[in-house]
Amino acid sequence: MNHNNDLERILADAGIRPTSNRVLVLRALRDSHVPMSLTEIETEIDTLDKSSVFRVLTTLLSHHLVHAIEDGRGIVKYEMCHSDGDCSVDDMHVHFYCEKCHNVYCFEDIGIPPVDMPEGYKVNAVNYMIKGICPRCQA
Repeated sequence: MNHNNDLERILADAGIRPTSNRVLVLRALRDSHVPMSLTEIETEIDTLDKSSVFRVLTTLLSHHLVHAIEDGRGIVKYEMCHSDGDCSVDDMHVHFYCEKCHNVYCFEDIGIPPVDMPEGYKVNAVNYMIKGICPRCQA
């Protein structure tokens, strides 16, 4: 199975032309086990500069293929949505920020608790970050 073809299909299904830069950024996010910052993605893909990565991320965000979270220190991190082309609040999950090692962990099996919003408000994203010390740093 060609994983690039899968990514190209995901992009095309979302109405995005599957350029090599877009495939590279989406692959980096798909292969990462943790949300990645703009700088981390740029470091991972040494053939793209920060502005190119940012342009791709903006496109992927606007087409709901990735979502952004604030990591606990004010740094925006990105991760690929699990349901191709329809990143909704239902796909969001809890994240944990370790105040000692500064890593962000995804708790994909823990959904965002429902919040009853006042009438007329439409929720597009939720950033649910728990802060504390991870098991590795506690040892």
